[in-house]
Amino acid sequence: MTPSDTSEQHAQRMAEMQEEMRRRTAAAREKRGLLMVHTGNGKGKSTAALGMLLRSLSHGKRCGVMQFIKSAPDRAERVLRSPLLDWQAVGDGFTWNTQDREADIASCRRGWQVVQGWLADPEVKFILLDELNVVLAYDYLPLQEVLDALQSRVEGQHVVVTGRGAPAALIAAAELVTEMTEIKHPFKAGIQAQAGIEF
Repeated sequence: MTPSDTSEQHAQRMAEMQEEMRRRTAAAREKRGLLMVHTGNGKGKSTAALGMLLRSLSHGKRCGVMQFIKSAPDRAERVLRSPLLDWQAVGDGFTWNTQDREADIASCRRGWQVVQGWLADPEVKFILLDELNVVLAYDYLPLQEVLDALQSRVEGQHVVVTGRGAPAALIAAAELVTEMTEIKHPFKAGIQAQAGIEF
C-alpha cells in the first residue's frame, strides 16, 4: 500500500489481503499449547506476557506466574487476585544486588520445583515464567532440564518465558518468539523508573 493508491487500487489490495488471510486461516488446522519466548534488550517483555495472562484469566483458565530474580510479586498481582491465579516470586532481587550465586541458585530451584508441578497439572492452562531467560543465561538452572520439562508439559498448556538473553535452544523449541528492541529509553536520559511504567 502506498499513500498514492487510488480508491480502486486500495480496494483491490485489501481484497487480495483478505483472500490471503482467509486461505491461511483455513489452512491452520492444528490447535495446541504454545511455548512462547519474549526476549531482547527492549522494555515490554513481562508487560506483554501479563497481557496474555489477563486474557487467559478472562477466559476462566487457571494460571501460574513464577517471578524468578524479582524479590516480590509485581504490583499487578494485587489487582489480578483470582482463585484461578497462583502468583509467586522466588528471587532475592536483581543479581547485581544479591551478589550471592549460591543463594540465587537455591531461590531459582525452589521456584522451579513449583513450576514443575504446574507443568504436570492439566488444570493449569497458562504459565508465565518471568525472567527465566536470565536464570538460564546465568546457569542457575540447567538448560536441558528446563527444556525437557517444557517439552513434556501437559497437552494444551501455554507457557511464556521472559527475559533478556534467551538461549538459542529455547528459541528453537518455541513456537512464538518475540524480540523487544530498545530504540530509546528514559533511564539513559537520567529519568527515574516510575510507578505504573517500570514497576
